[in-house]
Amino acid sequence: MTRASLDKQPHEVASMFDGVAANYDLTNDVLSLGQDRRWRKEVAKAVGARPAEKVLDLAAGTGTSSLPFTRTGAYVVPCDFSLGMLREGKKRHPWLPLTAGDATKLPFRDGVFDAVTISFGLRNVQDTDGALRELHRVTRPGGRVVICEFSHPTWAPFRTVYEEYLMRALPPVARAVSSNPDAYVYLAESIQSWPEQAELARLLQKAGWSKVAWRNLSGGVVALHRATKPQ
Repeated sequence: MTRASLDKQPHEVASMFDGVAANYDLTNDVLSLGQDRRWRKEVAKAVGARPAEKVLDLAAGTGTSSLPFTRTGAYVVPCDFSLGMLREGKKRHPWLPLTAGDATKLPFRDGVFDAVTISFGLRNVQDTDGALRELHRVTRPGGRVVICEFSHPTWAPFRTVYEEYLMRALPPVARAVSSNPDAYVYLAESIQSWPEQAELARLLQKAGWSKVAWRNLSGGVVALHRATKPQ
């Protein structure tokens, strides 16, 4: 299995990410033209982790996304269901408490985290509603969620150019820099099929989150959603 299909069978998605773990961070940097570093800085600001807070970083991959939270003095749990990603992360960051876990069946008790976040991983979960409910379950009352995910540009001409890049330019670039370019064809397709910004906000509300808001980054290429668990 070299790539997952859009029905997002968990074993297919995990296997696909296992296969790209070694070069995943570098490949993302190249394919996003360096924008992923800016996006992750915005995530760190939105989460606003503080010393001694407990933060769940879901779909953390190799743990690179967790590092900004650790620098604040928060206790961060990077969690991912790709064992290949976690093994690579353990080589790079042996001190991180990397944890294997399925987004729809998280291995944590109720209300344990002050903040939960997931970047560029929610669209790869088979049951989006189930994942949002699980994030809600493991967050304390008054706690917060931050979701950073590829979305849809709001300006029509730019949207057309962006979609052309996804389906025409991205695969050749991926072939040059990735160990599994077919995986990035799936990732492009999954971006195109992902809900619009307002629809994801509605799913958050449906899962029990309140004060739902979002803002677009890079013209809507990425959307940053925030919400709070009611007291």
